[in-house]
Amino acid sequence: MHIKICPNQGTCLNLPPNFKNGNMRDFILTIATLWCLLMTSCGDYNKVDKTPDYTYKYEAAKQYFSQGYYNRSAQTLQQVISVFKGTETGEESLFLLGMANLNARNYDAAATYLRRYYQSYPKGLYTEAARYYTGMALYLSTPEPKLDQSATYEAVTEFQNFIETFPTSIFRSQAQDRIFELQNKLVEKEYLSAKLYYDLGDYFLNGGNGNYQACIVTSENAIKDFPYAKRREDFAYLILKAKYEYAKHSVFEKQAERYSDAIDEYYGFHSEFPESKYMKEAKEMINKIPKAFYKPEMNDSIK
Repeated sequence: MHIKICPNQGTCLNLPPNFKNGNMRDFILTIATLWCLLMTSCGDYNKVDKTPDYTYKYEAAKQYFSQGYYNRSAQTLQQVISVFKGTETGEESLFLLGMANLNARNYDAAATYLRRYYQSYPKGLYTEAARYYTGMALYLSTPEPKLDQSATYEAVTEFQNFIETFPTSIFRSQAQDRIFELQNKLVEKEYLSAKLYYDLGDYFLNGGNGNYQACIVTSENAIKDFPYAKRREDFAYLILKAKYEYAKHSVFEKQAERYSDAIDEYYGFHSEFPESKYMKEAKEMINKIPKAFYKPEMNDSIK
């Protein structure tokens, strides 16, 4: 049989059968102590919330921040930033409000207040940090690659502007690393889009072979925009496959030109990625092209 403690008919604590006597007294004392501390903390916060002394509120907010009560710190700072606007305290409170929200994982609010800080105090004491952490707030709020990446582009821009403004900052290397990470996310988004177009194939909703063309355009733009991306080889192979399928599904009158384009693409792929993991499949695919569509000098060149 387990013993249950249900203070005020609230949440019950299940205790093992041997939890009694001295152990029970120690347990009750511990619960009582924690309850008192909680009530004291709540009481202190209510006192801070109700006091008309804004300097007291500000000092309490800094203490909350140092103790890790970031939401409480942010809520208290909200009450003082307008009062101290234009003063050193106002400057610091606005920066601290942004950082409190950042630590509380309220990333949209963090970006808003930190951006407001560096726009209001372009030569302020915390401007460099505010610009960097604005980027971090945006970075931490970016979605997974398959979703809309507007926030990712915004984060990249924020970090790029930060590096341009503070080229010798101690945060420069971290900002650059974040840009690379964000660009990889953008690349992944483009790869997923290009692959989706390819997988849709000649599905009619994109106009006959339009999906293959969309795959080619998306992949080529990604290589142009992100020339050093890890997905470069994957994009190149997608382009090759899409050009082959585009030619294969074309009307006869267009096949010669489009198969020739696919063959040219193969040679470019082979030249850039001679040891590609896709090379076997690429050769097999190109060798399926009817020989009638090869130029005379190409007939025996692909083996």
